This record gives sequence, C-alpha cells and structure tokens, in this order.
Amino acid sequence: MNLENLDNYINNKINTQGNFIKFTFYEIRIKLNIDENDLPVILELIKNKLENNGYKVYFTGEKYMYASVSVKVKSNELIIAVKE
Repeated sequence: MNLENLDNYINNKINTQGNFIKFTFYEIRIKLNIDENDLPVILELIKNKLENNGYKVYFTGEKYMYASVSVKVKSNELIIAVKE
C-alpha cells in the first residue's frame, strides 16, 4: 500500500463514518495487507491524519469517552477515533 492509497482509505472512512471511526486488526493487517513490521509506521500515519482532522485517537487497550460512556478499545481494534 502506498501513501496515496492509505490517504484515500482514511479519507473514505472520515467521509462515511463521521464522528466515530474504527480501524480493526482485520481491516489493516488482512484487508490492506499491512505487514506486521510496517504496522507501527502505518498506525502513526493514520493517527496523524486523524488528529489533523480534529479527532482524538485511541489505541488498543486505551479508554475513551463516547456518548457519555467510558469504553475500552477492544483487542481486535487497533485505532478508535472520536471527533472532538
């Protein structure tokens, strides 16, 4: 996956999912075919793009508030982004 394809993928998620965006393990590792060694860099790129678009980003195991409820990012979810 090149940077342009990744950017288009993120933009599509922003446009279709709105204020709450989820990136799952399956989606990133299998569907996008991201190698485990490249995963940290890809997650950082996704995080930066989402933060630049006004989202608060959470990774696996972190807690966040959504709709006044405290939720923990599940083990099969790599990133959750909530529009601030």
